[in-house]
Amino acid sequence: MDRTKEIRNITLWGSAVNLALTVGKIIAGIVGRSAAMIADGIHSLSDLLSDIVILIFTHISSKGKDRDHSFGHGKFETLATLIVSLILVVIGADLMGGGIRSIIGVFNGEMIPKPGYIALIAALASIIAKEILYHATVKVGRKTDSPAVIANAWHHRSDSFSSIGSLAGIGGAILLGDKWTILDPLASCIISIAIITIAVKMALPSLAELLETSLPEDIENEIMETASSVKGVHDIHELKTRRNGMSFIIDAHITVRPDISIVEAHDIATSVEDVLLSKYGQQTQINIHIEPAEETTGTKE
Repeated sequence: MDRTKEIRNITLWGSAVNLALTVGKIIAGIVGRSAAMIADGIHSLSDLLSDIVILIFTHISSKGKDRDHSFGHGKFETLATLIVSLILVVIGADLMGGGIRSIIGVFNGEMIPKPGYIALIAALASIIAKEILYHATVKVGRKTDSPAVIANAWHHRSDSFSSIGSLAGIGGAILLGDKWTILDPLASCIISIAIITIAVKMALPSLAELLETSLPEDIENEIMETASSVKGVHDIHELKTRRNGMSFIIDAHITVRPDISIVEAHDIATSVEDVLLSKYGQQTQINIHIEPAEETTGTKE
């Protein structure tokens, strides 16, 4: 099964689960009088929206080069990761805002209705379903080297975290009595912090890629060493790197002996491209500029 099909299949499975959980949790929240469970259901709805984003953008990113995208469509997948991360931030902030309003209301003398057991059951079912979905999705994300799918897996887990918070809050409110119904919105506030933290950690690398940030220094040093090891390369400089979705883009200047033919120089550059493609994958895009070396001392014959 190719990469795009694997991503599509796991995302479609996630969509089906999220649709069922959205409907089930909102109904359970209304019937069970649980604000935390209704918020949890809305969170599942955001998961469904992120599944749609992943399906659309990974389909676009799988396309090859065309007239308008000479480097391919890899950054569409990066954009999808950023969008999912931003959705998580918004959901986390909304959960926190709702929880804070309810807590303030309690201190102002308002009563929060005691949740029903149906909300507790819905929270438990959601935790089990979303943890299974998280592990299945993150496995595909790592296998296909897709940051967007991994981000979506964490979106599933954030829903699981949200449900854990709901379970604790609803359970505490039910078992400890009316004075402890504040645990329901308090749980939403605590879990929202974890959701926002995860979202920011996922968003920063995606934003860095979209802003054309260079690859990490250790990878650039590795590229320099790999290229320099090719027979005939005197030196490598002017290295420029960046990510393009799941692949790298590498631009570099190499120096070769000034007395060799154009064909020989071209063959050396091709050898450099081959070793880099072998190391970093056939989707790596490489541009090698050839220059004559000022000195032949140290040139690998």
